[in-house]
Amino acid sequence: MTTSVSGPVRAPLGRLLRSELRWVLRRPRTQVTVMLLALVPVLTGLGVAAAGSSVGGGLLTQVSGNGLVLPVGALSICLTLLLPLAVTMAAADALAGESAYGTLRALLLAPVSRGRLVLVKALGVLAVAVTAVAAVTVLGAVTGLILVGPSGSSHGLLTLSGTEIGPGQALMRVVLAAIWTVGQLAAVGAAALAVSSATDHPLVVLATVLGGLIGSGILSAIPTLDWAHPLLLTTGWFAITDVLRDPMPLAGLASSSARAGCYILLGVTLTLARTATREA
Repeated sequence: MTTSVSGPVRAPLGRLLRSELRWVLRRPRTQVTVMLLALVPVLTGLGVAAAGSSVGGGLLTQVSGNGLVLPVGALSICLTLLLPLAVTMAAADALAGESAYGTLRALLLAPVSRGRLVLVKALGVLAVAVTAVAAVTVLGAVTGLILVGPSGSSHGLLTLSGTEIGPGQALMRVVLAAIWTVGQLAAVGAAALAVSSATDHPLVVLATVLGGLIGSGILSAIPTLDWAHPLLLTTGWFAITDVLRDPMPLAGLASSSARAGCYILLGVTLTLARTATREA
């Protein structure tokens, strides 16, 4: 007696996700990018330790003798360009790169729904964001505590408000900054995936997304365009320094997170719509 199978056999989502994560995280390009990002807090810490009290202004002034500020400062520095570049590269390769290499056609013809394909690709881009942020945060915290040292008798964090918080709360704020940064990068990745689904050229994705972020940063600095600032993703990126204040203001972190959520929803929706109508 034979058993007939109706319809294509779908590959398990877990297997697809593991395969995608191995492909994304083991690529030399991803590994080199993460290592270069990890050098940012290390080099910053070495510079602060060498300069001592003569270090420059801004957050770097607070890093001297206050090691747990270093990971937040490194995230703030990398968020301006390097972290979005890493995520955009991953998103460009996820769809546009696959199309350029001729492998996207096989994926579209495979017994995998296009919605699941987009989900797997999005999670792969998110994995790059998490890995990059974790590298900067962990190396920043370790470098800061070793080279710069903890502040005060409690080995906690001296805030921008002049007060000192304990080590447990200080670490929680560093983790909050990292989670918030991942959310902003997820928004960048969602926008990059939407562009990636509409082109066969990865360089077009890089130019479009990074050009858009640079333009957004310029527009957000023009006071006469304040009516458009709530629409710009980069408008709230300065809010990461709020984790170093006491009491910690939540308005900037919450509004920027909500804005990032809107970009994620719009980007994923456009990617799904484009992938669903794309010919194999």
